[in-house]
Amino acid sequence: MLSKLFFCVGLLLSSSLFAQGFELVGQLTQGSLLRGELKNGSELKLNGKDITVSSEGYFAVGFGRDAELSQTLSWKDASGKLMQKTLQLSPREYNIQRIEGVAGKYVSPPPEVTERIRLDNSQIAAARQRDDDRSDFMQDFIWPAQGPISGVYGSQRVFNGTPKNPHYGVDVAGPTGTPVYAPADGIVTLFVPDMYYSGGTMIIDHGLGVSSTFLHLSKGLVEPGTPVKQGQLVAEIGATGRVTGAHLDWRINWFGERLDPALLVPKR
Repeated sequence: MLSKLFFCVGLLLSSSLFAQGFELVGQLTQGSLLRGELKNGSELKLNGKDITVSSEGYFAVGFGRDAELSQTLSWKDASGKLMQKTLQLSPREYNIQRIEGVAGKYVSPPPEVTERIRLDNSQIAAARQRDDDRSDFMQDFIWPAQGPISGVYGSQRVFNGTPKNPHYGVDVAGPTGTPVYAPADGIVTLFVPDMYYSGGTMIIDHGLGVSSTFLHLSKGLVEPGTPVKQGQLVAEIGATGRVTGAHLDWRINWFGERLDPALLVPKR
């Protein structure tokens, strides 16, 4: 399976890793998902913390927007010898907009919706903590929707000197009703039609903590618990939640790490 990934993503680590029973592909940069295989199924650690390896020997690790640039993977080779590799990530620059004179009501949500936001966040967090022994994430991902890119990963606004949360997805603009397709095989683990910030929200789990989240949907077409195949119609773009126009906000997570979906798909 990895040979196809090498062609599409590019091998960015030393080929000597192959001789040690270890394969890894992905872009060594902040916001990236790295996917790989341990041929002898040995244990894997990232910075000393255990990483789940699937029954087939596949695994995933992800690095957030502001991840430390030096990361350490350790594993055992076929002879049982403990191996270690330092991954040096490249830093990224993000688009930061500073806006002054914004009315307070647009900067912070009103107090009466605090509990609703807490419930929304708890549902999303729970769906992203699944650790299923599946390797759907090893597929070459496809774009879930067609349309102009209207927002990019990592961008951030500073209102009246107060930094707001960065944007952790890729926005694809399109009219309400535009089809949304599964970017890879998986299982739908959440659909809520009206969250406060994100409106219609769907999560598809791709295995071992890797998940896709779709925000601002006008309609969900599959129920939670449903297995889906890559390219299957799952939802429709909308303008629900706190938005100014219809678009799809697509996000990729590795558990709690928010990653850049654009690093998994062909450039547009």
